[in-house]
Amino acid sequence: MSELRFLEQYRNHTFQPGEIETLEEARGFVKERGFIFFWPIQNIALPSLWVAVAGDRPVASNQRDPGHITWSWKDRMLGKKKWYYAKILRRKGTLISLELAPYFYAISENYGDPEEDYLTQYHEGKLSSEAKQIYQVLLAEGPFHTQLLRKKAGLKGELYKFGKALEELQADFKILPTKVVKAGRWKYAFEYECVHRHYPEFLQQARTIEGVAARARILETYFRSLGAALLGDIRKLFGWDLDDTLEALQTLVQKGVLMGRENPDSNSVFMLADLYLASEQKGRSATKSVP
Repeated sequence: MSELRFLEQYRNHTFQPGEIETLEEARGFVKERGFIFFWPIQNIALPSLWVAVAGDRPVASNQRDPGHITWSWKDRMLGKKKWYYAKILRRKGTLISLELAPYFYAISENYGDPEEDYLTQYHEGKLSSEAKQIYQVLLAEGPFHTQLLRKKAGLKGELYKFGKALEELQADFKILPTKVVKAGRWKYAFEYECVHRHYPEFLQQARTIEGVAARARILETYFRSLGAALLGDIRKLFGWDLDDTLEALQTLVQKGVLMGRENPDSNSVFMLADLYLASEQKGRSATKSVP
């Protein structure tokens, strides 16, 4: 059996296409995988809730498709603290287990006082003015649903910039949706709150986690889902600096968790060591069985 075929079988096991039938199973899936996309993202390999429920097929445009039970589950779980949901990886809907979320928080820009650090980010050019305006409103008066938040932040006529700023704040673990309310034209809107208020425990948990340890833990979880990945694809998903990414990868190589080149380029493959050994053993067994 080729390594590629072996890897496909491994991912079929971890992605669980069409195997999830209940919300309880979905919660268990997120906890087991550590983090997944809500919907699959083109050209990004990662488990998703949609595929686990609906099978390996595109997201249906028909809202009556049975696979869209995932939307109901997502909305029902907002604010329940059963998993962490926000637009995180690639600024797309991401579900993260509460066990792993502090590791993501530890490598965000929230390294001290969440009610002050954002100003440093803004002055250093790491936070847009629209994101600053939204965050300041939530700090002072939140939570608010999107329609009211846009008005209070002075962005009523800036729908595109407002949406991008919401994504920016979510990706940096500053805000998250905590409920759905009947507001706006469609009587459907997210209510947003500051992360450090909704999950105050993250502050203390993250302070004890160093950056390299956080990235190594996240990457090990990632490889437990995928089995193998290119360096370029890792950076594309997480958006980390090259040096930070390599440091975390080499930590896992030194621990015997991964196998990979010492001086890799973007096309270099890293693979779970135990998966590589299993594929090699299976390959030798298949060769011996050939008459």
